[in-house]
Amino acid sequence: MITLSNLAIQFGKRILYQDVNMKFTNGNIYGIIGANGAGKSTLLRAISGELDPTKGSVEMGPGERLSVLSQDHFKYDQFTVLDTVLMGHTVMWDVMQRRNELYSKADFSDEDGILVAELEDKFAQMGGYTAENDAATLLSGLGIKEALHGKLMGDLSGKEKVRVMLAQALFGEPDNLLLDEPTNDLDLETVEWLEDYLGNFEHTVLVVSHDRHFLDQVCTHTVDIDFGKVTLFSGNYSFWYESSQLALRQAQNQRQKAEEKKKELEEFIRRFSANVAKSRQTTSRKKMLEKLNVEEIKPSTRKYPGIIFQMDRDPGNQILEVEGLKAVTDDGTVLFDNLNFNIEKNEKVVFISHDPRAMTALFEIINGHQQPAAGTYKWGVTITTAYLPLDNTEFFQNDLNMIDWLSQYGEGNEVYFKAFLGRMLFKEEEQLKKVNVLSGGEKMRCMIARMQLRNANCLILDTPTNHLDMESIQAFNNNLTLFTGNILFASHDHEFINTVANRVIELTPHGSIDKLMNYEDYIHDERIHELREQMYAGTARQ
Repeated sequence: MITLSNLAIQFGKRILYQDVNMKFTNGNIYGIIGANGAGKSTLLRAISGELDPTKGSVEMGPGERLSVLSQDHFKYDQFTVLDTVLMGHTVMWDVMQRRNELYSKADFSDEDGILVAELEDKFAQMGGYTAENDAATLLSGLGIKEALHGKLMGDLSGKEKVRVMLAQALFGEPDNLLLDEPTNDLDLETVEWLEDYLGNFEHTVLVVSHDRHFLDQVCTHTVDIDFGKVTLFSGNYSFWYESSQLALRQAQNQRQKAEEKKKELEEFIRRFSANVAKSRQTTSRKKMLEKLNVEEIKPSTRKYPGIIFQMDRDPGNQILEVEGLKAVTDDGTVLFDNLNFNIEKNEKVVFISHDPRAMTALFEIINGHQQPAAGTYKWGVTITTAYLPLDNTEFFQNDLNMIDWLSQYGEGNEVYFKAFLGRMLFKEEEQLKKVNVLSGGEKMRCMIARMQLRNANCLILDTPTNHLDMESIQAFNNNLTLFTGNILFASHDHEFINTVANRVIELTPHGSIDKLMNYEDYIHDERIHELREQMYAGTARQ
């Protein structure tokens, strides 16, 4: 249990939040959401003790242990993988070290014997005798094979380190667990393992994540940080978003009677509760929404960017034909080979691979920026494209302001371009900022505005949710589901893929898998799983 009393955090004149009074209880998982810079990670740092709050206090239950997902991936480079995980239980690790020091003494005394006996008792109570096995099980679940357990952390790749640090945070079932972006750099199988693990976790968890699917699967509550306020809501992210949008529409409808509004909200809760029952949450968590009072549902003050893709012309029958395409890296690694597909009207295709470089190579090839190692591609004569590349660095290597920058990519006057930037939530004074000093999220919103100017009928998107906050991701996602042209994209956002794509093409070094089906069905199809294993045989996961 974690209790926040009159918590306030302020940096100079900027107040992130104040008068935060909140209790986080056992058996619940709290998803913390908010715009970039709202103070989500800062809240976790204040709770962990890494940051002293300006005012107020943070308290845990008596004798409770706190564990935090470390963001320092070099701190443990001189330790083995297994020891790094064991160090997650700091008290037990200290007992282990003191115990080992005593056993190694050449002049072991009677007093040492008494102390060792006390330490052995503590060690047993903390589950010390099964600790190494428990740590190994966690590591295996997170995709770190046994052969790596004895290696030094400094010898691991960045993605392997991420998994070890997650195992460290989970080790020993802490009473309170703080996770900041735990799904970063995890593949689908590992994310699902984590979802299952947390679904059975009976202690207190606070998690910051941009992964909406993950939040929906594990969270019982949502903590919204908005305009300096921290508010606690029952339910997962989707419930918070959909209910707040419904409440906003009701607030704008002056003619709707109070009784009608209440009935509509109650019906919404019933429908959502039925859907939640299909998730990995326990029965007690599912019942939470059923007990929710409609008065707890409030309109959100969040602003969402106006992302609207329109087409100058409808696409013809021929979209894109690819034959025998092959891509190879500079060091000779085959990203994909013998790639053949034909895109049809109304198809929204997600491209996936164990190696994310494969999708980037494909998109660079079909946009004419890279030559294939073999094969051909042909666009239909009616097709116009708008491309959102993974790396947008080259677009911002100048000192133009946002208005002048955007005007390079379309026709219109200053008012026209200001309107586009305004739709992307850039205030008028912000639009005069030089583009070479923009943040990653601001650059991405500029790139999306640039795409909208093209009025293309085929969108090509390479990991489009990178650097975006939840509001931008949600708005982007919503519009793409309504877009009537073609979409070719890659993404690590499960919800984004599942709601947009109606076809899946997987790129492998030994050919491709092409299925006209929902992403969720694709990844859980046993026959496809076996086929994937065959197609990736002998290749390393990136």
